[in-house]
Amino acid sequence: MAHILIAEDEPRIASFIEKGLKSHGYTTTTVGDAYAALTLAMDDDFDLLVLDLGLPDRDGLEVLADLRGQGVNLPVIILTARDDLKDKISGLEGGADDYMTKPFRFEELLARVRARLRTATSTTTTESLALTVRNVVLDLQTRKAKVNDEWIELPTREFILAETFFRHPGQVLSRQQLLDRVWGYDYDPGSNIVDVYVGYLRKKLGDDLIQTVRGVGYRLKT
Repeated sequence: MAHILIAEDEPRIASFIEKGLKSHGYTTTTVGDAYAALTLAMDDDFDLLVLDLGLPDRDGLEVLADLRGQGVNLPVIILTARDDLKDKISGLEGGADDYMTKPFRFEELLARVRARLRTATSTTTTESLALTVRNVVLDLQTRKAKVNDEWIELPTREFILAETFFRHPGQVLSRQQLLDRVWGYDYDPGSNIVDVYVGYLRKKLGDDLIQTVRGVGYRLKT
């Protein structure tokens, strides 16, 4: 699986991105300053860089310029609070492959990461596009589920929630973990939205597929 470098100096956001990517099978390394980001990005071990522009010791655009100036073609997704059009143009013209502004939803970042990695490798295997647990197949490309040979459409949130469970079969996931991974780091932790969406998945994928672990969260039964 791809190794992703995260250059982000805000600990809460860095942790949120790291946890989300790891939950989807990626290996991550996180740094909080431009010097470390530039040093590590020169290493061939990384497949993609998520780059914040507001790093404490140096502007992220300068890091990008140095990378491209030294012939490093590592895919770069800029993730920043700067939403000015000039900054976006500067980033893209400076060699970034994509540009996202904060606040953001993790599922959008994940989609962009996958797109850039697909573009970089130009190959995908059938095995990497489907997850299977018991009688349910989750197709990561079409974002559909197949239950006993019947294909079912899943809205975006339901699909991401299902994918989170399918990547951790048998593991107990807390409501807070699911909120972080599916709805974003700034979502109200007191909401019952997780319980509601688990109910949606049970109706579509099977009542006994997702087990409630009282006082903790949920687990996908294998």
